[in-house]
Amino acid sequence: MEFSHKSILLNEVIDSLNIKADGIYADGTLGGGGHSYEIAKRLSDKGRLIGIDQDEAAIKAAGERLKEFTDKGIATIVRDNYRNIKAVLQELGIESVDGILLDLGVSSYQFDEADRGFSYRYDAPLDMRMDQRSQLSAKEIVNGYSEADLFRILRDYGEEKFAKNIAKHIVLARADKPIETTFELNEIIKESIPARMRAGKGHPSKQTFQAIRIECNRELDVLKEALEDMISLLRPDGRLAIITFHSLEDRMVKNKFKDLANPCICPPSFPVCTCNRKPLGETLTRKPILPGEEEMEENPRSKSAKLRVFVRNEEKYVNYETLKR
Repeated sequence: MEFSHKSILLNEVIDSLNIKADGIYADGTLGGGGHSYEIAKRLSDKGRLIGIDQDEAAIKAAGERLKEFTDKGIATIVRDNYRNIKAVLQELGIESVDGILLDLGVSSYQFDEADRGFSYRYDAPLDMRMDQRSQLSAKEIVNGYSEADLFRILRDYGEEKFAKNIAKHIVLARADKPIETTFELNEIIKESIPARMRAGKGHPSKQTFQAIRIECNRELDVLKEALEDMISLLRPDGRLAIITFHSLEDRMVKNKFKDLANPCICPPSFPVCTCNRKPLGETLTRKPILPGEEEMEENPRSKSAKLRVFVRNEEKYVNYETLKR
């Protein structure tokens, strides 16, 4: 199956990054290379684009799509997790960049390739690994996690109202035999939710599958760990643009941007700031940028997308390590 992923909020991302022809940009979630292609074609021979992805299929597809730019030495593709973005760039001799992009959505290819096990709509082995070199898969989580841990991830990562009952039924079912496929898990989830509560609520497995996928790939942990590194890599006036697809990611990005734009920890009663913690810049998007009606009609998977952008402000530029102390 061909790797395909329609680039969401493409024009908005390109505008937000304010691309400089001679600048250096990093795409931490390269995917099929749609966003990166539009960045690269705006760069001169002095510009650089570093594309990072952990999915082997994405690396192959992006390599083909960006070949004209890799041949010129403008684009470089690295198979890795964006959590290691600082080390990846340092290995390439890059200390700072003019812009970084993250598109945190699961690609259409990953959802639609049945064998990957991301979708509850196909009967497939439980997998859900974005990096298939990883040891932890959805199967290990479903069959190996305690009932308490299953409840925790379904509640916290899936915001599933019936997390406790689903966790209980998973543990009961696996006592008879291992749960091996997506459809086996679907049946367990369905039996755990009262019929009257399933009516008109969409597929009953949606939130559970989301939660297991997030746990399997440590998506929230990776995002939390990488945010500070990405901000520290930005040059003055550099931009960090992040597209999220569920409330947990969006809240994390929103709060981190807010903290970096206003890092003061002085009590509200203090008339002036005495902590001397300096802002690193400002959030360009007080409210997230959302897809337009036309994009949502053409690509229903864009409906939950939110784009937030942070800019390092030259006048307020300080060393991030100083801020953390």
